Amino acid sequence: MDPRRFSDLITFSRVAETQSFTAAAHSLGVTQSAVSQTVKRLEAELGIRLLSRSTRSLTPTAAGEQLLATLAPNVAELNAKLADLERLREEPGGQLRVTCGKHAADTLVWPAFSKLLAAHPYIEGELSVEDRYVDIVKERFDVGIRMRDNLELDMISVPIGLSLRSVVVGAPGYLDACVAPDRPRDLARHRCIGFRNAGGILSPWTFEKDGRTETVKITSPIIVNDGDALVAAACAGMGLAYMLEDLAAPFLQDGQLVETLGNWSPRFPGYHAYYSSRRHPPPAVTLFLDLLRQEI
Repeated sequence: MDPRRFSDLITFSRVAETQSFTAAAHSLGVTQSAVSQTVKRLEAELGIRLLSRSTRSLTPTAAGEQLLATLAPNVAELNAKLADLERLREEPGGQLRVTCGKHAADTLVWPAFSKLLAAHPYIEGELSVEDRYVDIVKERFDVGIRMRDNLELDMISVPIGLSLRSVVVGAPGYLDACVAPDRPRDLARHRCIGFRNAGGILSPWTFEKDGRTETVKITSPIIVNDGDALVAAACAGMGLAYMLEDLAAPFLQDGQLVETLGNWSPRFPGYHAYYSSRRHPPPAVTLFLDLLRQEI
């Protein structure tokens, strides 16, 4: 529709509503002459009279009534939508779509996500928990949670988690039956439980000591693709497992697992929240990032 035609229809609607060119002009902030000329132009373009005028009254014609019957609900709906948008200035709303892996969801994201939705009922939230790589622009997510070294260059990233640590653990029964590894290369003589990530790749075991990094490609007679299964296999004495310390912590504390190669397992930077640099983040994203920082 021609933008001018839309404006003309709104002017006609206001005249019919107030039954006065003067009152309509006052409410629209224009002159009475401008309102009169607008209605005349609309009638001329449509080729039909929309208003019956007399010295004492101003009423819609039958054609004008038909047009108003169509205009009224649409104008009312538009006004309601505008009112909703104005309320968003005071109460954040809209949709917030977040993607992250299971470990990030359990330890960091879900507490912040649930608090946000409880505090702001106008926000519609979606949390997608999966370990695969997600292109948040292509799949229309607002925020992703990932390790810093896996982020694209055109993303804005914000650190939101404490540093992490990966550990090699095994059940006491398994380690009692063999010689515990003293350095990464010793893993070659051990049964190791492999973890296949969402990309189908068998995750390498990476170690660091005195500024020197070693990556070991282990031989895995047992392979899983779930963190809980990885812990269970290690606790069952099926071999050594390489996992985030957070996953192993409860089992290390109660003695079901024992850590090895501890001096080869320094801490590294934790999770980052990232979003597209192509647009300004909406209020819901800003609030969510603030809550994530508070969770730390």
